[in-house]
Amino acid sequence: MDAEKKRRILTAADQLGYRPNALAASLQGAGSNLVAIFVGEMPNHYDKEVAAALVNGLNAAGKWPIVIGGAGDTAKSAIQNVLRYPLEAMILRSGSLDADVVSSCLKLGIPVISSGRIVEGPAVDNICVRNREAMAMMTEHLINQGRRKFAYLSGPDTFWSTHERYLGFEETVKEHRLEPCSKLYGDYSVMGRFNAIQLHPDLANMDALVCANDAMALGALMYLKSKSISVPGEIAVTGFDDISMAEWPNVELTTLRNPIEALVKGTIDLLMARAADP
Repeated sequence: MDAEKKRRILTAADQLGYRPNALAASLQGAGSNLVAIFVGEMPNHYDKEVAAALVNGLNAAGKWPIVIGGAGDTAKSAIQNVLRYPLEAMILRSGSLDADVVSSCLKLGIPVISSGRIVEGPAVDNICVRNREAMAMMTEHLINQGRRKFAYLSGPDTFWSTHERYLGFEETVKEHRLEPCSKLYGDYSVMGRFNAIQLHPDLANMDALVCANDAMALGALMYLKSKSISVPGEIAVTGFDDISMAEWPNVELTTLRNPIEALVKGTIDLLMARAADP
């Protein structure tokens, strides 16, 4: 086709508002650029920040993200429906997920990237912070600061990171011949932690509260402030993730960084590598 004829065709297409059907093109061998992200219920701010960064990163890489949220049968139905499209990959961001999600993708030849937890399986790539080692470092830091009476605020058992983070804490206090004075439970949200700490029978029997994420640590800070308990004077409070609110002047939370930029870059690198070499 000569240049002038091509120019006239493109001009006419633009005037008519015509756009090529990308899904039809994908059936002829072209990549669809569609990437699904299963984000679950996103109970805390870190998950929301990661989801937003992933969408932006995929857009910059020329991909079209389809975000699926929720839990239970609603989420399962949404996933099964989106699998009808020619996806280049499925990114799993939810800490609590059904093994059927992975199985369904692999049966259709859709690569899976698990971001934030480890999932074993063929054609499954994993990218995850070292939860256990990181929480051990935080606990060691508190011990070196002279803290000896620990309480731990854990998240829901259905999340993979919950077990890993608690192991890092538990192993470290035991290495120093210490015992946690109590283990509390929250739901990884700010109010979940605020409500959980109200049930603690004896705040005087702790000088350090290790929280499994920043949102719950913020809830703990709110409650302790309402009781006029000095932080970190009387009780040190620590988090995990380093969400944007952690550095607010009236918060200044001691926390562990779960780097979003590195997570997003690593996820997209895995996506590109899998596309180049399935």
